[in-house]
Amino acid sequence: MQPGEFYHIYNRGNNHETIFKEEKNYYYFLKKFHQYLSPFVSVHAYCLMPNHFHFILQIKDSIKSTNTKKAALTPIEKAFRDFFICYAKAINKGYGRTGSLFQYKFKRKYIEGDIQYANNIAYVHFNPPKAGLSNNCKDWKFSSYNAFLNDQPTKVDRKFVLNWFGNRALFMQFHEEYWQNWEEREQALNLSW
Repeated sequence: MQPGEFYHIYNRGNNHETIFKEEKNYYYFLKKFHQYLSPFVSVHAYCLMPNHFHFILQIKDSIKSTNTKKAALTPIEKAFRDFFICYAKAINKGYGRTGSLFQYKFKRKYIEGDIQYANNIAYVHFNPPKAGLSNNCKDWKFSSYNAFLNDQPTKVDRKFVLNWFGNRALFMQFHEEYWQNWEEREQALNLSW
């Protein structure tokens, strides 16, 4: 992953298993995510679903890129690995389970250009309504969408994202337009997984 660039990071539970068993798990996941990853990434959007999650991240400029072919993990890859291990251990201990919690190490897609950036953010926010878990983005509390509608403290880079869209009203307008033809947008940009 390259400094300054944007990525869509996602993963799901092994065999589509639930990775968030109850509400406190969502909060613990976010707490640990920020603990392990804040030195390396800026969060632009996220959504935690019962059996998977999505993040839109920008790699911080302070991260050195490595072009060498070596087996060792980069610092950011190690941070992701340690984060996933920490969360999986907590779930395994708390719920009497064993083995892998996540299906993959994690998946990432490079976000290239303004159109992909905007559509990926909306894609992440619309996961709950598409899955029938909420009527709209505002109703799902384990997503970054509401962080953009108010001025409450957040670890999401709200200022960058709202400036990128132009302002809060344009951010909301883009989401409304996205929802009207989300299937076409996702097929055109290959956003589904």
